[in-house]
Amino acid sequence: MKQVLRSGTSVGANIEEATGAHTKKDFTHSLNIAKKEAYETNYWLRLIYESNTEMVQKRMINLLNESEEILKILTSSVKTAQKIDN
Repeated sequence: MKQVLRSGTSVGANIEEATGAHTKKDFTHSLNIAKKEAYETNYWLRLIYESNTEMVQKRMINLLNESEEILKILTSSVKTAQKIDN
């Protein structure tokens, strides 16, 4: 549980760091780290989901869907930022 908290909060911290980046390269790098942390968070959430009861799973489904959406947004953002860098 602590690991999902660490990786989940790291996503936001790295997005904040990207916002304050001094170069496009730093911006893209920080977004990429946020994306990696989002993947890790999604992994831990899926693990918790799969190892719990149906009642817990029902309560977690929206959280998992949000996690997938965040991954899609960050993946798209990184691709766009990489195009701008080149």
